[in-house]
Amino acid sequence: MKKKLINFQNYSSFKIGDSFEVSHLENDFSKLNDFYLIGSCNNTLVGTRPPPLMTLGKQYDYMKIEEGVLKIGGATPSGKIASFCKKHNITNFEFVSHLPGKLGGLVYMNAGLKEYEIFNHLVNVKTPTGLKEKKSINFEYRFTDIREPILEATFNVEYGFDVAKVAMFKKMRSNQPSTPSAGSCFKNPDGDYAGRLIEAVGLKGKRVGDMEFSTVHSNFLVNHSHGNFDDAILLIQEAQKRVFEKFDIWLECEIVVLDERYMGGDSPLIKK
Repeated sequence: MKKKLINFQNYSSFKIGDSFEVSHLENDFSKLNDFYLIGSCNNTLVGTRPPPLMTLGKQYDYMKIEEGVLKIGGATPSGKIASFCKKHNITNFEFVSHLPGKLGGLVYMNAGLKEYEIFNHLVNVKTPTGLKEKKSINFEYRFTDIREPILEATFNVEYGFDVAKVAMFKKMRSNQPSTPSAGSCFKNPDGDYAGRLIEAVGLKGKRVGDMEFSTVHSNFLVNHSHGNFDDAILLIQEAQKRVFEKFDIWLECEIVVLDERYMGGDSPLIKK
């Protein structure tokens, strides 16, 4: 199995993390349970004690139209998907250019912008144990029950790339900070917004070291320069604590936390 040393301070969108050895998944699926699969780490906070890490090999970076459907490898970057769809006049993927990451991660978390989600036109996904049809996958807002590497996903194809949608999605993103972050820190609870709740408990603009709940959008935890894992965790847990005490709502992380001290069950952080 090939391995590579990755400096996560350079690799992740958060610009936080040390250098760790990462294995490449190719055709040997026998040791999958020994690793945590990562993508391009655009929604990931890497701690000082991450589990053994693995990423998909380059052979899973591809796109092709075959038998009237679009097949995309799990390691294909979102920018490549957007460019391919524009070139081939394929619609329904205009929003992908504003979602950094790779196809596997986008499908795993049912990524999207408002009602435009990656699952809307999904047919099936290919995993090491075989094909999974969309109807057999439990999914909802920013969630799926997929617990295997996504090697490939198949989508229905519709033609008519819409530049107006591209402009609309760009405008949606215009209120988000450009400072390094991992995107939205928390999922929006039913009937409310995480950003509103964070602001309501006085944490908008709250800064510890170089980590801050952004003054531009309070649900973005940003790294001003030399932010570290411990300060990020402190702010995440403080937000969860204050919001729960005031509103009886537990904010669930949208950020993935990779540190063995905070992983367990379905939540990356210690629950209330």
